[in-house]
Amino acid sequence: MTPVVAFDKVSLAFDDHVVLQEISFALLPGRLKIFLGASGSGKSTILRLILGLLRPDSGAIWVHGRRVDQLSESDLMPIRSELGMVFQEGALFDSLTVRENVGYRLYEETRQPIAEIDERVREVLGFVGLGHYGERMPSELSGGQRRRVAIARALTARPRTLLYDEPTTGLDPITALTVDAEIIKLRDLERVSSIIVTHQLRDAFYIATHRATTSAGGEVVLAAVPPEAAHETEFIMLKDGGIGFEGTAAELRASADPYLRTFLS
Repeated sequence: MTPVVAFDKVSLAFDDHVVLQEISFALLPGRLKIFLGASGSGKSTILRLILGLLRPDSGAIWVHGRRVDQLSESDLMPIRSELGMVFQEGALFDSLTVRENVGYRLYEETRQPIAEIDERVREVLGFVGLGHYGERMPSELSGGQRRRVAIARALTARPRTLLYDEPTTGLDPITALTVDAEIIKLRDLERVSSIIVTHQLRDAFYIATHRATTSAGGEVVLAAVPPEAAHETEFIMLKDGGIGFEGTAAELRASADPYLRTFLS
């Protein structure tokens, strides 16, 4: 199975500050990686490298079968069109309606008929449970609804891979669970490959230990992940420029490493 994202001995430093040192990992299709680590450990830097917004000092980065660290800006655009990005705080345009926010990329970058775009917008808003919110303004939404609109916007162009930068930061626990549920649904029902950067341990473990299925009546059901599917979501802990841990939720919880124990406590 060919990875959708792969880092091969990637290193990056800003002046004398080493951020990443010979980092290697692979994200397989339909799988999810959760990056943990202290502030400044390089979590968000991973996302910028995938998007081609930063270039490594050494090593190779592959996205959807193409080596992106050597591509020009113009050659990166087709790769970026296959990626969906969910920013911190949602990053919606306050002057546009929900419908206009969600469809923005298609309205501005494609020649699709407006009716087709509007249908796609309705589809993705329905998926995140906001089908009747299209004409509302962002100011009329709760924090959790704004994040779900941001996920819908990232989905509109049918990306192969989604990147989440702190998707639940600043949300109360109950609201955060609604966002967690959308991430789980995308992994299990749509088979979207994903990378999450977060320091919200509760949400990270919830996503890793739950799966979504569809009942006979068509309802989405969240339940505990069976042991044989635990590997579909894995954690990567960044520490001192390298990978301090990589494995499943159960393996992370069982680790006796003093740094991991302190971080999880």
